[in-house]
Amino acid sequence: MPWVDREECDGCGVCVEECPVNTIHMEEDAAEIDMSGCIRCGTCHDVCPLGVVKHDKEKIPEEVAFNVAMTRENMEACAMYLGGEEDSRKCLTRMIKHFNKERVVAEKTLEELRKLEESLQA
Repeated sequence: MPWVDREECDGCGVCVEECPVNTIHMEEDAAEIDMSGCIRCGTCHDVCPLGVVKHDKEKIPEEVAFNVAMTRENMEACAMYLGGEEDSRKCLTRMIKHFNKERVVAEKTLEELRKLEESLQA
C-alpha cells in the first residue's frame, strides 16, 4: 500500500490531481492518502515527480518494532494485572499465536490471489 513521505513531499499536488478515485488530499502542505478508498493502482507512485510516494514494504522494520513493543507492553500488563511472570509468558504465547494466525491468513490469501492471477492468464 502506498504512503507519502511527508517530510519529503513539497505539496505540488500532482498525485491529488491524478488519483483516479480521489483518495489523496493535501494536509498541511503535504499529500495524504485515504487508504480506505485507495484501489492500489500505483498511479500516485508513477506521477510523483519527487518519488515521495513509497511502498509499504519500506515500513516493515517499523511495523515489526511496533509489534514487538506492543507485545512487551501487553506482557507487562498481564504480569501486573493477572499475577506475575507466568501470566507474562502466557501473554507472549498468545501473541505468538496471534501473529502465526496473521501469517497463515496472509499465506492463504496469496494462494488464492495466485489462483486468480492464473485464471486471468488462461
